[in-house]
Amino acid sequence: MIIPVENRNTLKAVQVFLKALLESGAVELIMTPMRTHAGTVVPSLVSNPDLLEAADPLAPVLPVNGATLAGKLSVKEPRAKVGVVLRACELRALVELTKMQQASLDNLVLIAIDCAGTTSVPVHQRLTSAQNGSDAEQPLWQEFFKAAIEHPESPKVELRPACKVCEQPVFNRLRPQDIAIHLLGSDNGQELHVTLPAELAAKIAEKMGLSQPPSEEQADSRKQALEKLISARIATRDAEFAAMRARLEGPEGITGVFSACIRCHNCMTVCPICYCKTCVFKSAIFDHDPMQFVAWAQQKGAYRLPSDTILFHLTRLNHMALSCVGCGMCTEACPSELPVGMVFRAIGQRVQANFEYVPGRNLEDPLPLVTFKADEWEEVGE
Repeated sequence: MIIPVENRNTLKAVQVFLKALLESGAVELIMTPMRTHAGTVVPSLVSNPDLLEAADPLAPVLPVNGATLAGKLSVKEPRAKVGVVLRACELRALVELTKMQQASLDNLVLIAIDCAGTTSVPVHQRLTSAQNGSDAEQPLWQEFFKAAIEHPESPKVELRPACKVCEQPVFNRLRPQDIAIHLLGSDNGQELHVTLPAELAAKIAEKMGLSQPPSEEQADSRKQALEKLISARIATRDAEFAAMRARLEGPEGITGVFSACIRCHNCMTVCPICYCKTCVFKSAIFDHDPMQFVAWAQQKGAYRLPSDTILFHLTRLNHMALSCVGCGMCTEACPSELPVGMVFRAIGQRVQANFEYVPGRNLEDPLPLVTFKADEWEEVGE
């Protein structure tokens, strides 16, 4: 479905489309990033269509993985029918949370939006402030999409580390009732391509005057753009993973990589997959008696403080490696600027390959470590 764009204002077209979804009764509320008066962009739950004039799902920033928020909106009953506007990494995390019974898709309409990559919150605020004070020819989000298409091997924008190695910038619709907003590979200044159910399209058409589906030529353009971007991202990913594995497997080891950890638990707090309500690392089990620290220091000659940092990360790796979607929130939240996300992705890639598991691919793939198979040990001779 094609939505006309007036005055090359693609964001306005997205806002009008979201407003039409709400007014048509397709959803009761919409969860989407919204601009604040301070210029920041934060996830918000909107019931008033008029307020969607402040919606900004195109902003190249990811302050929080929205899967966590969507899970809280859907996991318990009663619940409203909510349309959630999310990027690919957020949707893949939401799929994983659904498998873990920490979210439900029953009353959610997934609105997938293409992502050319995001920058950190502080950088986004700086870039936005700089652009507001200049005569910029194009919005900030368009700079990121232009860089992704024209310079995928070396983007001319300040991408987060996780985005530089993200080989899944788009999300394939899981169900017929879900919606996809396509931005990569089309002239966003002229038209906006949207995939949505035919019955819903008929309702929206009355309000917006939607035209015919994209032509084969337009579909080919999108396919070529995605192949080029994904190929470049995979090359960057493989190089980054090789470098990280060299560190982890070399003299530095995982202890060295995480040597500056202060065990603040920020990475655990922001991780969309880390959902345990009761966590051993937030319990009294690690509140060691003073003389225990003295004993360890006397035994080894010196004892690192704070303690148990490596145990913390190894435990998280055991819990998260299979379902890590590579959103990079952990890296963003680390005050010591540790490459937490790159470690998890580099290790997670091998773990996921061993189980032939792709996190967030679909709802039918069972979680390997919680699924029993009577013959699962036959391959190793047991």
